[in-house]
Amino acid sequence: MTLNIPGLVSLSVFFTLTLATGIWASWKSRKDQQNRNPTEMAMVGGRNINVLIGLFTATATWVGGAYINSTAEIVYLPSKGLLWVQAPVGFALSLVIGGVFFVNPMRAKNYVTVMDPLQETYGNMMGTLLFIPPLLGEVFWFAAILASLGATMRVILDIGGSLAITISACTVILYTLLGGLYSVAYTDVIQMVFITLSLWICIPFALVNSATESIYYTATHQSYQDPWIGKIEKQYLGRWLDDFFYLVLGSIPWQTYFQRVLSAASTGQARLISYLSGLGCFAMAIPSVLIGAVAASTDWNQTSYGLPSPFERGESAMILPLVLQHLCPAYISITGLGAIAAAAMSSADSALLSTGSMFAHNIYRKILRKKASETEVLWTMRTSMLVFGAGAAGLAFHSSSVYDLWFLSGELVYALLFPQLCCALFAPSTNTYGSAAGFLVGLLLRLLAGEPALGIPPVIRYPAGSLVNGTYSQLFPFKTFTVLLTLGTVLAVSHLAKALFRRNLLPRSWDVCNVMGGIPILIPLRHHSLLSPLMIYLKSSPRNKESFCSSKENM
Repeated sequence: MTLNIPGLVSLSVFFTLTLATGIWASWKSRKDQQNRNPTEMAMVGGRNINVLIGLFTATATWVGGAYINSTAEIVYLPSKGLLWVQAPVGFALSLVIGGVFFVNPMRAKNYVTVMDPLQETYGNMMGTLLFIPPLLGEVFWFAAILASLGATMRVILDIGGSLAITISACTVILYTLLGGLYSVAYTDVIQMVFITLSLWICIPFALVNSATESIYYTATHQSYQDPWIGKIEKQYLGRWLDDFFYLVLGSIPWQTYFQRVLSAASTGQARLISYLSGLGCFAMAIPSVLIGAVAASTDWNQTSYGLPSPFERGESAMILPLVLQHLCPAYISITGLGAIAAAAMSSADSALLSTGSMFAHNIYRKILRKKASETEVLWTMRTSMLVFGAGAAGLAFHSSSVYDLWFLSGELVYALLFPQLCCALFAPSTNTYGSAAGFLVGLLLRLLAGEPALGIPPVIRYPAGSLVNGTYSQLFPFKTFTVLLTLGTVLAVSHLAKALFRRNLLPRSWDVCNVMGGIPILIPLRHHSLLSPLMIYLKSSPRNKESFCSSKENM
C-alpha cells in the first residue's frame, strides 16, 4: 500500500482549520475576559455559552471517535448486531436525566466541577479519593481516542500510528491550553460539521456499491453473515441490562458533561442544552449504524480488500474506515477521514480540559494552595493539562491495554462516583463516614468481580455466569448491583454514625471528621425518683473545624 497523498492533504487541512479556530477562540476568550474571573473563563466559559454553541459542544463531547467507530463495529459483528448498540439510546437518556435532576442543584450553588458538591459534603480527604477514578478515566479515555485515531491513520493513509498520535495530541493540547472551554466549544462546532457532512456524503456511495446487498434484506435474512439486526439471547439479558444502566447512569458523573451545563448562561438554557444534545447523540449514530449494516451486507471478495473478511482478519474495530476506503470512491473516502479525525478530537479536548479543571480547582486550590491567586490556579490548570496530555499520548502507544483500562476506570466511576454524587445532592444528611464506607465497599466489590480483558480473575462469582475458553464471564448485572450496594452503604453508615454519636454511644472524641459539630446531645436527666426521666438538649462543645476531613457541618 502506498501513501495516500490526497487523504494526507485532507487531514492536514482539517487539523489546520481546527487549530486556527482554537486560536481564534482563545483570542475571543481574552477579549471577553475583562472584569471576569480568568479561571472561571477557562473552566466554564465565564458561564456565558449560548444555546447553539452549548448544543454543539455537548453533543460533540459524546460523539467521539469511539462512539462512531464502535457503533458501526457492533452492528457489523455477527455475534452482536443492532440490538446490542446501546450507546445512542443510553447517552440520550443520560443527558435527559441529567437535565431533569442534576442541572438545577449543580447550578444553584454555582459549582465549577462535579467534585465541588462531594468536597463540600464529605470533605477534602474523601474528595481527593473520589477524584482518582475520574482522573484515570479521563486520561485513559484520551489515550484510547489517540490510539484509535492512530490505528485509523495507519490503515487509511499508510502512515505510522505514532506520527498521527503525536500530531493529534499536540494540536489538541495547544488549542486547549490557549483558550480553555472557549477553544474547546468553538472547535467542537467545526468538528461536528465535519462529522455530519463527511459521513452522510459517504453513505450513498457505500449503499449503492455493486458488492453490497440490500441492507433491508440482510437485516433479517442470512446473506454473507448473520442478519445485522442481531438478537439478545436469554442468558445474556442480565449483561445487556447491566451495560445499558451503566451507559445511562454511569455517563452522568463526568466533568465533561457538567462543564457544558455549568457554562450555560442560565439554568433554563443549561437544561435545554442537555435535552437537545441527547437528541443530537441519538441522531449522530444513524450514519454509523448504516455503515455497519453495509459492512455486514458486503461481499468483501468483490472489493479491493478481498478475503478473508474484516471479521475473520480480526479488523472489525476498523470497519468504518474500511468501508469508506473500499466501498467509496477515493475522492469521497478522504472526506470520511475528516469525520474520524473530527470525532476523535472532539472528545479528546474535553477529556483534557476536565482533568486540568478538576486538578487545579479541587486539588490545588482547595487542598494544596488554599491562598493561590487566580493566575496561579490558571497556570496550574495549563501545566496539569500538559502533563496529563503527554502521559495519555505515551499510553496511546500501548493501545492493546489502554481500552481495557479505560473500561475498568469508567466502571469505577459508575460504582463509586454516581452513588456519592446522588447522596451529596439529594441526601445532604449523609456524611464522611458513610462516604468512606461506600467507597471501600464499591471499590472492593468491583475489583473482586474481576476483569477478563486485563487478566484479573473474579474472586466473587455471581450467579448465571459462564465459562468461555477457561475464563469466567459474569452475566449477572454486577455493576448495577455494586452501585446499589454502594448507595445503600453510604446512606446506612451515615445515619448509623450520626445516631451513635448523638446518643452518646460513641464518645465525641472519636468523631474525627466532625460530622456532629453543633448538633445537640440527647441526655436523660432524672429530677426525682417519682418523676419519669426528662430529656433535655445540651449543646455540644465546639469542635475543631479545620480537621483533616473538614466535613460540612449539619445544623
